[in-house]
Amino acid sequence: MAGDEDRGHGAQNRSPVPSAFVYLLRCADGSLYCGWTVDVPKRVQAHAKGTASRYTAARRPHELAAAWEVPTHTDARRLEARIKRLTRPEKVRLAKGEPLEGATPVRFPSPTP
Repeated sequence: MAGDEDRGHGAQNRSPVPSAFVYLLRCADGSLYCGWTVDVPKRVQAHAKGTASRYTAARRPHELAAAWEVPTHTDARRLEARIKRLTRPEKVRLAKGEPLEGATPVRFPSPTP
């Protein structure tokens, strides 16, 4: 998958990353895209370039709607799957700041154009 190296996949030769992040992007068409990464600003930049996912490449530009820190990559994948199963209204509430059990909300500065 394009951009997997940014997510931590196959990172056996790198030092371990103590945490991971799950994020929601608000796409130009109003949809919400959920993903996970170890470096949110870098991943958002990859989405902006159109190299992170086919879905978001077709729906640019985007903005980071929400992000959460979790202890491990496994936790991130599980939380991503859990969020993807939510209804749109539930995802919208998360994007507006509704608490998410098992994850710590985090904020990142808006990227500069």
